[in-house]
Amino acid sequence: MIVLVALLVGLVWWITAWSFGVGAFDAFMLTIALVVGAAAVMMVRPFINQLLGRETAPPEERGTGF
Repeated sequence: MIVLVALLVGLVWWITAWSFGVGAFDAFMLTIALVVGAAAVMMVRPFINQLLGRETAPPEERGTGF
């Protein structure tokens, strides 16, 4: 969901910046950066939560062997 919101915000930014005279490719690069950043956050979030102790990993992933 975060990636979709980032994409929509980026596309609104792209159209708005383009209408004010910013190059279309330059404005689109910020849209790409927003989407890639949101995707990176979505992929890294479970690992950060596990490191901070907010979620416990299943026993298979903890290395207990049982």
